[in-house]
Amino acid sequence: MPQPNMQQMLKQVQKMQAEMAAAQEQLKDEVVEASAGGGLIRVKVSGDLEVKAVEVNEEALDIDDAEMLGDLFLAAANEALRAAQELAAEKMGGITGGLGGPGGGLGLPGF
Repeated sequence: MPQPNMQQMLKQVQKMQAEMAAAQEQLKDEVVEASAGGGLIRVKVSGDLEVKAVEVNEEALDIDDAEMLGDLFLAAANEALRAAQELAAEKMGGITGGLGGPGGGLGLPGF
């Protein structure tokens, strides 16, 4: 079995690290949005998983059930976070996908 070219592997890892850093910077500027309750609650989350905005429709203020309002917020927030994670996975998957091995890694444990 041939030995892997360590210098070539190191270059690939360094390139991947630079591309991942650039993608993470780009993710900070991308925002996904989710809503719940037919748009009563909207949550915006950046690609780096920072909640950027919570919008409450005036109709939601008429809801007498605080628990239901909280549930709507949780639903919107969790959906926005899921969408942001999916966005990040898409961006990062394109970077690590070319290195081979299970999951697009280097084929080494932990990579």
